[in-house]
Amino acid sequence: MGTLYLVRHGQASFGADDYDQLSELGHRQSVRLGEYFAERGLRFDGLIAGTLRRHKQTLAGILEGMRHAGDHLSWDGLNEYDSQAVIAAIHPDPLERPDTPEKYRHHFRLLRDGLARWMAGDAHPQGMPTYTDFVAGVAGALDHVRAQHYGQNVLIVSSGGPIATAVGHVLHTPPETTIELNLRIRNTSITEFAFTPKRHMLVSYNSVAHLDAAAYRDWVTYT
Repeated sequence: MGTLYLVRHGQASFGADDYDQLSELGHRQSVRLGEYFAERGLRFDGLIAGTLRRHKQTLAGILEGMRHAGDHLSWDGLNEYDSQAVIAAIHPDPLERPDTPEKYRHHFRLLRDGLARWMAGDAHPQGMPTYTDFVAGVAGALDHVRAQHYGQNVLIVSSGGPIATAVGHVLHTPPETTIELNLRIRNTSITEFAFTPKRHMLVSYNSVAHLDAAAYRDWVTYT
């Protein structure tokens, strides 16, 4: 039996011109997660990350907190979908930058609707794969872990969409459930799978136990 830890990246720069950049809090979340792993004596036999900047920065912060260095495998099938393209596919008019609670809610209502239509094959966001191909990219990473790391601990750093997709793929959830899992996932949360050469089994989802102490309670974020 092996154990796979899927970690969502730290807080990025939602609403900024460049989302794909950890905020200062996102870096602290990542380092804190590494400290949490180190406190439990956890080491990883395999390191895998998507190719986005926030994935690499989060992995670097985790390794900093663990006081550990290691090379990782880059896997572009673990990259997030383009949320702006998803929304534009169903709402071509420009949106104002989400800087109020109502604008945030409007943004995520459109995102939920756009994801549902992309997953059903009714919308085709520009520059993005089909949903079938997106799932195949995530499933390929899971297949690689089972084939190459049986009996080992593996860390994957990715985004909310691929992590929710991995859970949905393993549990055979309907698209609506996968969307809800995606939109509830927290920054630097841990989703844990046990795995054999034949299959993955969900152990826990979206845990932020490393932020449970009172000193970190205001570090819990979703974007």
